[in-house]
Amino acid sequence: MKLCTLGVNHETAPVDIRETVSFSAESASLAIEELKSLSLISECIILSTCNRTEIYCILREKELEEKVHNWLHEFFKLEPNALTPYLYVHNDLDAVKHIMRVASGLNSLVLGEPQIFGQIKDAYNAAHKSSSIHQILENLFQHIFKTVKQVRTDTAIGNSPISVAFSAVSLSKQFFGDLSKQTALLLGAGETIELVARHLKESNIGNLIIANRTFERGHKLAEQVGGYAIQLDEIDKHLHEADIVIGSTGSPTAILKQPTVKSALKKRKNSPMFMIDIAVPRDIEPSIGELNNVYLYTVDDLQEIIETSKQSRQSAALEAEEIIDLQAQAFITQMEATQQIKPVIQAYRQQSMQIKEAALDYALHQLDQGVNSEEIIKRLANQLTNRLIHTPTKQLNLAGIHGDTAMIEAAETLLICEDDDSKTSHS
Repeated sequence: MKLCTLGVNHETAPVDIRETVSFSAESASLAIEELKSLSLISECIILSTCNRTEIYCILREKELEEKVHNWLHEFFKLEPNALTPYLYVHNDLDAVKHIMRVASGLNSLVLGEPQIFGQIKDAYNAAHKSSSIHQILENLFQHIFKTVKQVRTDTAIGNSPISVAFSAVSLSKQFFGDLSKQTALLLGAGETIELVARHLKESNIGNLIIANRTFERGHKLAEQVGGYAIQLDEIDKHLHEADIVIGSTGSPTAILKQPTVKSALKKRKNSPMFMIDIAVPRDIEPSIGELNNVYLYTVDDLQEIIETSKQSRQSAALEAEEIIDLQAQAFITQMEATQQIKPVIQAYRQQSMQIKEAALDYALHQLDQGVNSEEIIKRLANQLTNRLIHTPTKQLNLAGIHGDTAMIEAAETLLICEDDDSKTSHS
């Protein structure tokens, strides 16, 4: 078996590529079932955010990595090797380091941002529901969660991170200056849009409209930020009011189409509209950016703003990398030791069961022969004890002869009980 990470992110692929391999919660569950049915993986977690799609899996055989690569193309109905220039693959220790870096926010568009950790936990919980997490990934992700906590506690990586939401509002302020006379229309009501709404409120936005598929959720957020809510299918009635449009829904297809925006521009008498699409797949049709008086930006365009915030957290990132290197190596060492000891434990249990069965068969035969039951029980206990301690005793004697103190110390830990659990009391 091999631990493998395969994916694309904001560093390797532009948004139009990332959205072609974006998983919804439903399609991720379906994908995991396909991977299991094809016997390619024994364990799997799929993470899909606006900045990355990654598959964390335990391959049943080391040679199956290429088949998972091919499956990804087939699942999204892509031409063979269409993703190859953008895909990265990490194995074993490198895979563990990569996932730890992602979870700690070191591989994010915004260095140190905390949202990714919640998204990883969501992916982990979803995989549990699909029964695609077993011993190795369970142990790995528990180790990752502890490592992220250590990184957050022991370094300043999370101090005042500039989020994508904050960067989107900053870009809006650069465009309009004072926002007190502007109206913003927000598509969605998830965590990112909630952050956008709060930053806009702090920037004294004039009016705020929340458009969401579920009206109740949109209304709840609108109440908190002093705006009002509409449903997504009401956008065409309100779009002309918006000076700023920021989208971050989970829709698999674009919410805003070019004809709708054209109509809104006419009502606005071609007053400029500033749009930021931070969703993957995109909420705003790319062709809308070709319209006069529309200024459309994607999540990738926020890079320059975010880049300026990185410098203050670089030293903290170096400290975090050191923690991750140590913790990743610790996990791999533990995993390798566990894999190495498994066949030993299985062989030892099988041998012990064979000894038990042989002794039990003999005792039952003696009962059939009419031998005294008390004598049989005593003989059975003696036989089992002698057979089970024979090999360890023989090896310990040899260790004493050869002065193998390491073997003797290990045997003391393995064989000698320090409490009274081995004693049976009768009341």
